[in-house]
Amino acid sequence: MDINGSAVQSQSGLPSPCPRDRLLSPDSDMDVQGYKWVRWRVWLCRLAAVLSLGLLLVVFHWRPRLAVLARCCSCPLALADILLIRDSFDQRHVVEVLTVEMEDGSVELLGELEDNEWRDTVQLHKEEKTLLRYYLFEGLRYIWMARKGAFCRVSILNENWTRKDLYDFQKGLSHLEQSSRRRMYGPNLIDVPVKPYIRLLFEEVLNPFYVFQVFSIILWMVDRYYLYAICIFLISVFSIVFSLYEIRKQSITLRNMAQFVTNVTVRRNSGVEECVSSEELVPGDCLIIPQEGLLLPCDAALLAGECLVNESMLTGESVPMLKTPLPTGEGRYSSETERRHTLFCGTQLIQAKGGGSDAVAVVTSTGFFTAKGSLISSIMHPQPTDFRFYQDSFKFLFLLGFVAFFGSIYSFVVLFRTDVTWLELVIRSLDLVTIAVPPALPAAITTGTIYAQGRLKRQGIFCISPPRINICGKVSLFCFDKTGTLTEEGLDVWGVMEGGTAGFSELVPDPRLLAPGPMLSGLACCHTVTLLQGKPLGDPLELKMVESTGWTLQEPEGDGKELDAEFGGHRVLAVLKPPSGGTTTSEAMAIVRRFPFSSALQRMSVVTVARGGHSPLAFIKGSPEMVASLCRPETVPAQFSSELSRFSSEGLRVLALAYKPVDGNTDLRTIERGEVEKDMRFLGLLMMKNLVKPESAKVIDVLRLANLRSVMVTGDNILTAVNVAKSCGMVGVDEKVIFVNATPHTAQSMPTLNFSLEEGGAPDAQTSIVTRSLYQSGFDLHLAINGKSFAALCNHFPEYLPKVLLRATVFARMAPDQKTQLMKELQKLNYRVGMCGDGANDCGALRAADVGVSLSEAEASVASPFTSKTENISCVPLLIREGRCSLVTSFSLFRYMALYSLIQFCSVLVLYTVRTTLTDWQFLFCDLFVVTPLAIVMGRGGPGEELHPCRPSASLLALPVLGSLLVHTCMIVLGQLAALFITTSQDWYVPLNSTLFGVANLPNMENTSVFSLSAFQYIIMAVVVTKGYPHKKPLFFNWMFLSLLLVLFAVTTWLVLYPGPVGPLFKLHNFIDMDFKMVLVAVAALNFLICFVVEVLVDNGILNCLRALRGKRQSKKQYKRLNTLLCESPSWPPLNQTLSPTEQTVIQCS
Repeated sequence: MDINGSAVQSQSGLPSPCPRDRLLSPDSDMDVQGYKWVRWRVWLCRLAAVLSLGLLLVVFHWRPRLAVLARCCSCPLALADILLIRDSFDQRHVVEVLTVEMEDGSVELLGELEDNEWRDTVQLHKEEKTLLRYYLFEGLRYIWMARKGAFCRVSILNENWTRKDLYDFQKGLSHLEQSSRRRMYGPNLIDVPVKPYIRLLFEEVLNPFYVFQVFSIILWMVDRYYLYAICIFLISVFSIVFSLYEIRKQSITLRNMAQFVTNVTVRRNSGVEECVSSEELVPGDCLIIPQEGLLLPCDAALLAGECLVNESMLTGESVPMLKTPLPTGEGRYSSETERRHTLFCGTQLIQAKGGGSDAVAVVTSTGFFTAKGSLISSIMHPQPTDFRFYQDSFKFLFLLGFVAFFGSIYSFVVLFRTDVTWLELVIRSLDLVTIAVPPALPAAITTGTIYAQGRLKRQGIFCISPPRINICGKVSLFCFDKTGTLTEEGLDVWGVMEGGTAGFSELVPDPRLLAPGPMLSGLACCHTVTLLQGKPLGDPLELKMVESTGWTLQEPEGDGKELDAEFGGHRVLAVLKPPSGGTTTSEAMAIVRRFPFSSALQRMSVVTVARGGHSPLAFIKGSPEMVASLCRPETVPAQFSSELSRFSSEGLRVLALAYKPVDGNTDLRTIERGEVEKDMRFLGLLMMKNLVKPESAKVIDVLRLANLRSVMVTGDNILTAVNVAKSCGMVGVDEKVIFVNATPHTAQSMPTLNFSLEEGGAPDAQTSIVTRSLYQSGFDLHLAINGKSFAALCNHFPEYLPKVLLRATVFARMAPDQKTQLMKELQKLNYRVGMCGDGANDCGALRAADVGVSLSEAEASVASPFTSKTENISCVPLLIREGRCSLVTSFSLFRYMALYSLIQFCSVLVLYTVRTTLTDWQFLFCDLFVVTPLAIVMGRGGPGEELHPCRPSASLLALPVLGSLLVHTCMIVLGQLAALFITTSQDWYVPLNSTLFGVANLPNMENTSVFSLSAFQYIIMAVVVTKGYPHKKPLFFNWMFLSLLLVLFAVTTWLVLYPGPVGPLFKLHNFIDMDFKMVLVAVAALNFLICFVVEVLVDNGILNCLRALRGKRQSKKQYKRLNTLLCESPSWPPLNQTLSPTEQTVIQCS
């Protein structure tokens, strides 16, 4: 057996509203290596740990992989005690292989119920007892599967369950079955560990930042910097205590949100119903759902009854959904495709209706394998942030360490020539490292994000992933859902048009005016509207549709037997009654079977009966294209396509209805969806007006002026989507729309790809003229593509995909998984992608995007990193402005902290050269009373009022950043040397004692002059590096920062001119010459002027001349390079040409 193995991903993915894929689930593609303990190695490491005074254990804590390699030897996975896991993000994790003893008889029992792989799993180590070998990773349990030669998710045992299997579980599990499954699957808990304070303290203290702090404090204590060391120690203790409190508080908050234990009722195979703890639930348990509902502790497939469910906690969707029983049959069950029949963990069941009894469901997933568990896991273990700013910050720290290394060498040489002791020589050299590498740098750069998060919260935008705030500042493309996001949630019925073999009738503006018949009955019955406390509840579209007919909804009361008897003994779900009075001849109809709407199927259907159980009819409602494809061709009017195009192009939401009589001998309780939804008779079209929100056009215009691309991703008709795109400004009045039509491979035809202009395209003779004008005559083009064409494009025309993505503005009829795939494909082009939706069908896309914004009433749902209570997209520009402000602030703080270290580094080196140093109080004044307050308040202020077309840089190693830092460092050195040389050139200058070194030489003139100028430089650099326009408000808006600057400038000036009683405390030399003191202030003013002018010149591109010398380089971003190539090609897109995958007529992106 090979040593290496893989963690096998279940084929069905996670049963969740959010698809679980490689991007959203870091553990879906892992490399696992096995290791076994070696006793002598373990004892040798223990001895080395003692001899190194615990230093080896600290290294092992930082690098667990080294601990495994040092203590273990590699072995096959089947024999491993320890596993080394490398996830899809190339991060290493160490986990321990655990075992659990299985009960006698459970092996044979489970072998009958599960896949044969289970026998091999438990019989691998069958000695005196049967053991199950498994490990836990990010909450998920992986069990050893001998035939696969790998550890697999325990969910693999139930991922191939069919609908028939689930209905077989309806009889319940025995106690032995339940106990065995509980040992195998583990407890039904989403366990968020809350570490005790002692462990948190241990882990926090071993953080490299605090280890460096401890090293620094010990060094300062040895050097007798007692006061400074004590202050830093107290600050570190306060920081640690605050950090521990925040970490534990967040863990408790997440645990309270995640962990839920309640009592539930389950059915046993004996028929007895037992009340058990939800912690004991396992896949296969038959769950009895009470009529009053409950908060669901697991994922379950609904088998009997109907449930009204509030899923806002998971999806952000505030409208409750009606869940219906899972259809029977042999088909494989998947919670993703059967969402309308699946009850998800963490959702609130408002009420359950079982037709006189309780609703029944079968548990399909528990713990972290549930929908809620997946989302909680994504919060606990977020994917690594691939953001250049964070990557460059660590590289920059190494650069400062490199500077410290050379500074230490210089100080060693200088001090060696002064005949100091070896202890002092080492201490002084190491002290420079603590000065050049500021340990507070990582903490300082987060203050801008903290301020931005607070401002966003006050604006009704909640964030569960603060690092993504900075990423908002680099967003280059924003995707928007249509319904409820760009357009109003509510719809108004615009009209109805009946259709048949003779064509379409006249448009009827009010459904009440329809003659009694199937069309009116279909509008009244084909929906999932339900009653809650007597009020209709459901999808806004269906509510408007039912309301427009004037029919009233009635639901069974009590056991519902009276209504059942009234309608022929069928189990009645709801009754629709026509309005009383008038001349209507319609009769009441009862809904006896529902197949709810599915985004993947683009339709829903119902089966109804009249009183006495007569005249059973099936109705279907959905997208016109889908409904027409399910109808008998002769019943679809010849004008179907033209009428649909006409209404859709006017921006109307168009739905089609169809019906058919059902054979009276059919058992309506068991009839399958496929049987209902075929050979239908076309009824007509329902048009609904969906108005664009007034804020949408304004926001899209703001984004367009800021050079941010806007894209629409919707499940609606492509023509309706294009009309909305024009209404909200995504597509300009003079801009062209080109439809992309791709067909998949079929038995009769090869895949094809075609680009055609809207409104029928252009004649062949004009094609080249129109194409040329799109680029050369000022016209911009927008591509529009639907979900089917997008799938065919990805599968058969991957070489065209980047070009289509670059120009596409409208993606219509997109399924939820296609929206997620689109986010990832756009990211492959190096776009920073934002997504704004309602959180329901967009859940996967919201989490896959770099910045996901859910418009939801929930304060902080886990559907996306950001949740906005604003019901329109006006939150998007605000979020981007805050992101840019936070990013610019982080840049300013990083540069300031680096320059602060370099100022102090230069001061110490200059003073070492002349055999003196800074005092404790001088260090304290600079670090605690100048730099720390400035760094804290520098991030205040707020974002600029407008979005600027130019985005802020995210690279700390870019030429402008490094160039300005180099110039400022030179000015710092020159300023301090100027102060020193001006002092030594004075007539009254008295050289210090050359036989003494350090504090023994204090006070002296050199120390006082260098310290005085450096104190000004800390304030100068705070002003110079603080950026304002265009991404941040000007400096004077940050009144706290401005006030602090003025106070510190006044205090520093006072220290220079009139030190008074503070002079002896700071050990400052008392200069009598006032002119000399004024010269020092003048040198500081000149230093400020030069640095400020240099910064302004750098901001305005003075260093671009250096880039001109190296020649023009291509952008590193693929979408920019591709855009340049396409703009130079007048032959793309090839209009009105049918392309096949074999034709190489595309532009290859080099």
